[in-house]
Amino acid sequence: MNIIRKRMRLWVQIITAALTNGYVNGFIQGKIYTGPTKQFCVPGLNCYSCPGAVGACPIGSLQAVISKQGYNFSFYVIGFLMIVGAMAGRFVCGWLCPFGLVQDLLYKIPLMRKIKNLPFDKYLSMLKYFVLVVFVILLPMLVVNLFGQGDPWFCKWICPSGTLFAGIPLVTLNEGLRSAVGWLFQWKLLLLAIILILSIKVYRPFCKYLCPLGAIYGLFNPLSIHRYKVDQKKCVSCKKCQKTCKMDIPVYEQPNSMNCIRCQECVKGCPYGAITTHPKRKKRRNDEKF
Repeated sequence: MNIIRKRMRLWVQIITAALTNGYVNGFIQGKIYTGPTKQFCVPGLNCYSCPGAVGACPIGSLQAVISKQGYNFSFYVIGFLMIVGAMAGRFVCGWLCPFGLVQDLLYKIPLMRKIKNLPFDKYLSMLKYFVLVVFVILLPMLVVNLFGQGDPWFCKWICPSGTLFAGIPLVTLNEGLRSAVGWLFQWKLLLLAIILILSIKVYRPFCKYLCPLGAIYGLFNPLSIHRYKVDQKKCVSCKKCQKTCKMDIPVYEQPNSMNCIRCQECVKGCPYGAITTHPKRKKRRNDEKF
């Protein structure tokens, strides 16, 4: 039972990845599932073109609407992101995103000297907001062809999750696609390889520096219902929480940092039990009592 508890997050990640990419026939036939569930978003990155995907990626869905001729505001996708963000923040990144699982597993490989951050981490961490604003929103909206149609720039040029779970399986299984592969796919493979190799040495480099979905959910971390609370009466600022945190967050000072993926390692690692998870409403009620 203790082993199960220790690996609870890993099991949730594996089960979520299996459920959201569970269309086995897609991998066998090299075709994309187009059933009724495909019109609904899943919380984490989950490429629509993955042969096993049974739901849509919120970032891909958002770009599909933005880049469409006669752009309409996507109430469904924006509403979905706001609801999930308000409820859980970046809990999705830590527990429910398949590409987050891939990075976690790669970091466990006993190769290279492990580091938490790349040099200039503070500045690099702002890149994901640049990617969100420029590649997810502005370019698909403003750079259009003669028919007023834009491109899903993030999915097309950057997304390593799409390359890993969709591009590579489809090209491998579909002979027609193999003959059509060009320099763009080679670029995506190179970018994926860089991120995967970095993930062996640096903890979750894509999540920290490039993921626009993480950028969105991170904005909700200070406001989400699922949040952390530091009991200042118990906390002695020993910084054990930051040493335990693979995202290198000073939890004792910033328990609801926008970079926190809610992995709960700081909660387990605090020797004084000063860090707890609390719904926001419950916290307010408790504050009122005192």
